Amino acid sequence: MVIQEQENPGPDGGSGVGAGLRQARLDKGLSLADVSAALRISERHLKMIEDGQFADLPARTYAVGFTRSYARLVGLNEAEAVAAVRNTLDSTQADRFRRMGSTFEPGDPARVPSAQLGWISALAVLLLLVGGFMFYRSFFSPAETLPPLREETEAPAPAGVPQPAPAQPAVSGPVVFTALEDGVWVKFYDAQGKQLMQKQMAKGETYTVPADAQGPLLWTGRPDALSISVGGRPIPRLSEKEGIVKDVPVTAEALLARPPRPQQTAAAASPTA
Repeated sequence: MVIQEQENPGPDGGSGVGAGLRQARLDKGLSLADVSAALRISERHLKMIEDGQFADLPARTYAVGFTRSYARLVGLNEAEAVAAVRNTLDSTQADRFRRMGSTFEPGDPARVPSAQLGWISALAVLLLLVGGFMFYRSFFSPAETLPPLREETEAPAPAGVPQPAPAQPAVSGPVVFTALEDGVWVKFYDAQGKQLMQKQMAKGETYTVPADAQGPLLWTGRPDALSISVGGRPIPRLSEKEGIVKDVPVTAEALLARPPRPQQTAAAASPTA
């Protein structure tokens, strides 16, 4: 299904980093609501980024940080995206400075800004402060539930390759997830939907699934950036590539009983010299 959306090109002309992010999102079949749920960024700010309206965001830091997270989610080069945003902001600020310099002369009383303009400017600053406060409060207090995202399905096994029966779990013990990169968003919850933990994990940060959790499940967009161990024994990651997975059982029994991925089975079936 192809998502049709209207564009509103900004300073980058609709052909810069914002347009690239939007196209990458559409190629993955994601809506703005999907990206907003995964990154915890409002749809309004995401739309500004796609339209190239970086200067309209609350601050330069937000424009750069939001773009970096967006590029990582849709699989674009983060460094190139951030560099393009900074170039756009620099050119926009330079253009505004030139226009202000050509229309305002401090020595000419007739061109001094009116008191009404001063009040409007003060009101704009107040609105920015209120908007920043509301954003930070929603960012550090995320909702317990998120809108459904597109689920990732595993590729079918190659035809003709025999599939061995799932091996019975040989060991058990605590299930530990470790982030291999910075900013890996995860949500752990039980079979009744009760949230166990939700955050963006830093590189090297670990999370141990509670032993008394009833049917614990995982939701993340970076299964390839999470290493797993059961009872201290490393086991294969949930996926070798980036993509959204949801409702994945993460008990020791379920993880150890997972069948080998198709490429592993094919390699095992190949004769050795």
